[in-house]
Amino acid sequence: MSNDKKQRMKKVTSVLSEYMMCILGAFMYSAAVALFVTPLKFAAGGVTGLGILVNFSFPFISTGMFVFAANVPLFIMSWKKFGFRFIARTIFATALVSVFIDMLSFLGEKYNWFFAGEEKLVGAIFGGIIAGAGLGIVFLGGATTGGLDILARLLKLKFPHFSVGKLILICDFIVVMLSGIVYKSVESVLYSIIIVFLSSLAVDYIVAGRSHSKLLFIMTESYEEVTKDIIAICGRGVSVIPAKGGYTGQEKQLLMCVVRAHEVSGVRKVVAKYDDKPFIIVADSSEVLGQGFKSHNDTL
Repeated sequence: MSNDKKQRMKKVTSVLSEYMMCILGAFMYSAAVALFVTPLKFAAGGVTGLGILVNFSFPFISTGMFVFAANVPLFIMSWKKFGFRFIARTIFATALVSVFIDMLSFLGEKYNWFFAGEEKLVGAIFGGIIAGAGLGIVFLGGATTGGLDILARLLKLKFPHFSVGKLILICDFIVVMLSGIVYKSVESVLYSIIIVFLSSLAVDYIVAGRSHSKLLFIMTESYEEVTKDIIAICGRGVSVIPAKGGYTGQEKQLLMCVVRAHEVSGVRKVVAKYDDKPFIIVADSSEVLGQGFKSHNDTL
């Protein structure tokens, strides 16, 4: 088999494995929402959490239907900003989540698969962990489930002084507070906070291990294109450092970038778009101070 055919086969296998991860992750996330979160009258974060509350108030609007419908305007607005590949996979993952949530909700009701016992804390813990693990697997597949992730990225382009993480956190907080109003229960708010918190931790563990922040050093010939896309798509700053190869003596440009743990996969996808043989170092960062992370003054 020629090298070209091997490269094509490798690319096809890689794409198929990523789509399989999207399917698995979407199913896990949907199972957590349909079988744990919804029947216990809790709320997940983001558009899905909003869909749960809308479905509770207006039962004729299914959660899955709302999730996909709410994402359509975001898909249209972000198509040119983030590129066909990212948006196509995100549409695929979002459609799967919408279908799986409604399907599992129907089957759960028919066969009584819901976790509806008295141990609400157990339901909140497992719901949050399974949902976060599912989202993490979707991120590894090079996609997101749409919603606040896309909205935050779009807002980041307009308001660069806000971090993507903070924008998502603010929106999640609003949804969680709404759950207390809709369910008329402070208890629902508290359990929903547990779900959102555990989900966030699970995403970090799945995507990039324990550390919340990662320091990336990237060596690539396409450093200009990679730099532009990391700033535009990932919403993170990049430092371009002049470097010299110790063995070859060639002048090169080294990119340095600090991101949240769950954003590592997105940066790697950007690099892979322009360079199939980059040199990347991913290191744990115990603390990051500055724009997009913790304030220096707040730590004094």
